[in-house]
Amino acid sequence: MNKRVLAGYTVLLLIACALPFVVSEYRTFQFTLVLIYSIALLGLNILTGFNGQISLGHGAFYAIGAYCAAILMDKAGIPYWATIPAAGAVCLVAGFLFGLPALRLEGLYLALATFALGVSLPQLLKYHHLEEWTGGVQGIVITKPDAPEFLTGLGVALNQDQWLYFFTLAVTIVMFLLAWNLLRGRIGRAMMAIRDNHVAAEAMGVDNSMVKSLTFGVSAMFTGIAGALGAIAVQFVAPDSFNIFLSITFLIGIVIGGLSSISGALYGALFIQFVPNIADEISKAAPWAIFGLFLLGFIYLMPMGVAGAIRMGLARLTRKVHNKQAEKP
Repeated sequence: MNKRVLAGYTVLLLIACALPFVVSEYRTFQFTLVLIYSIALLGLNILTGFNGQISLGHGAFYAIGAYCAAILMDKAGIPYWATIPAAGAVCLVAGFLFGLPALRLEGLYLALATFALGVSLPQLLKYHHLEEWTGGVQGIVITKPDAPEFLTGLGVALNQDQWLYFFTLAVTIVMFLLAWNLLRGRIGRAMMAIRDNHVAAEAMGVDNSMVKSLTFGVSAMFTGIAGALGAIAVQFVAPDSFNIFLSITFLIGIVIGGLSSISGALYGALFIQFVPNIADEISKAAPWAIFGLFLLGFIYLMPMGVAGAIRMGLARLTRKVHNKQAEKP
């Protein structure tokens, strides 16, 4: 990582840290959701963008993570921060187990299997034998955490929304660093080799079955952690909050942000959080029509996603600078 990139990330982090002090509490809540969605999109991008497995059911893993956090907080009195790794572990196992039978499926067949998962899970959460734990149709209400007392002792006064934003930002940084290291390592190269040509990857000694199952598990873990954070931020979970449209929204996010791009998860999260609101402000009568136009515009103007467009723009700018320097006597 060169000095310019490191300086850019430092400036971005400083802006992110200053954000909750210059915007309203509602905007802080919205940016918290952006961070949460970026973790979920990163998980889906690891599966779809870097490994080539299409999923239309990742909203189910988001729901599992959310319910795991809500049940642990409501029924067992577990601290909110401890529910995050618990939700990630549960979804890691669930994703790995789901990935094993899905190994026989590829392309649209795998997409259909994950679609079935996304459709069926909200109905299972309403099952009357599980109501004692899930709350049934009524769901579960949880309390938003307060800032730690030691911060108050240090003279740092944060309200609930500000503290949850910083807590989510810290988790987001950890998850992005984890993904960056994973994808740059041996496992990451194996994932991309399977995506590009699974026959050649297997011929080179890659265990396709194990790598694909692990990828599904890791992807589900990221999404489950996002779901747990989402439950804590929204303070409520209910089956109808995790319908199939959530899974489709996640897929839209990674396509708009940029497939096979870590930074694309953040751009996609900004899109799915703010563009529907902008569309609603433009037209109260037909907000989804406006949203569709935005979606078509992004796809037409940025076929490689926002991350790809930025990368191409920076490459062109760099070439222009080098050409001007070469023309100087």
